[in-house]
Amino acid sequence: MAELVQYYGTGRRKSAIARVFLRPGTGAFKVNGRAFEEYFVTEQQRVSARRSLVLAEMQGSFDVVTTVSGGGVSAQADAVKMGSARALVEFNPELRKLLKGENLLTRDARQKERKKYGQRGARARFQFSKR
Repeated sequence: MAELVQYYGTGRRKSAIARVFLRPGTGAFKVNGRAFEEYFVTEQQRVSARRSLVLAEMQGSFDVVTTVSGGGVSAQADAVKMGSARALVEFNPELRKLLKGENLLTRDARQKERKKYGQRGARARFQFSKR
């Protein structure tokens, strides 16, 4: 049997994790077994998820198969963006400078701050009453 050629990258954003597989093909994009347009509903999410492929001008030359879990849909779109950028670097290391210049290989470390005891939220306090 012929060896399956694919390039793999992991992307993370907040608590979302995306496993991205790039396979030589026609540009089909599947997310968790569903169509790309069906999974990412808003245009902003679609643009974000495709950004690294568009920047490298490879959107028509790879089939993208991704598995995402955790977080919200926007964070998942950003995780797919990072995962596809890492997979593109695995395919062609010369793309690293272009993708790194656009901050697509940098992990966004911002997380939700935990709620503190004695308070209503992470920063918000309970309302103070003088009388």
